[in-house]
Amino acid sequence: MPLNIVENPVENPAALLDRPEAFLIFYSNVEEGRMWCSDCRAVDEHVRKVFSESDTGPVAAIVYVGSKPVWKAKDHVFRGEPLKIGGVPTILKIREGKEVGRLVDKEINTQLEQFVSSD
Repeated sequence: MPLNIVENPVENPAALLDRPEAFLIFYSNVEEGRMWCSDCRAVDEHVRKVFSESDTGPVAAIVYVGSKPVWKAKDHVFRGEPLKIGGVPTILKIREGKEVGRLVDKEINTQLEQFVSSD
């Protein structure tokens, strides 16, 4: 299951739901060699392990939300419809252009395997 990177995601946030990947992973931007969000750094190794264990499983895309000041703005495009991302890290499960599940922050380390394998 490769992890793809979404380029320029803020141009049309609603289009993210129509991407071919089954999962969208929202992370903070990488600044000075690491993600500025410590919670993102805390789950990243686990996320990468789960999504690289099999070549036949679902594919995920990483969406970087921006620098810390950009992300913290209350009017950030990902905070509104249709994504409603309230914090990072967040993982959305997408089916037929609709969100069907969501894991946020510490849930990722404890529930990711079940979340990925359930349908």
